[in-house]
Amino acid sequence: MTPDLTYLADTAMLAAALWIPYIVAQVMTNGFLRPPNYVNPAQRPVPLWGERAHRAYLNTVEVFAPFAALVIVAQLAGKADAMTAFWAMFFFWTRVVHAAVYWIGLPYIRTIAFVLGFVAVVGIFVEIV
Repeated sequence: MTPDLTYLADTAMLAAALWIPYIVAQVMTNGFLRPPNYVNPAQRPVPLWGERAHRAYLNTVEVFAPFAALVIVAQLAGKADAMTAFWAMFFFWTRVVHAAVYWIGLPYIRTIAFVLGFVAVVGIFVEIV
């Protein structure tokens, strides 16, 4: 498997696992779900770190689609090379940093990590076109 696809898979697994801290916050704060919780979908309150964990998860899911599409296009178009591999690796690590600093509440670093992740997506796009 190419480095691009490896980092795509790693990012997919990261996105798939980022719901866990939010659920931990839910269970720690409110206990396990009970039958009424399945009927009423209103979110139960959690501490601020739990809310940030939830937003980090949602944000990762939102930015995953463009990244994944571009990595796949690069592969299918035969444009995958050392630079697309670099940008895929860079994107993955910016998402790890973004999630971690969002979860613990570091405001400026979170924004920088988000913007750098976008730069990585643009980098892959530029390599394709």
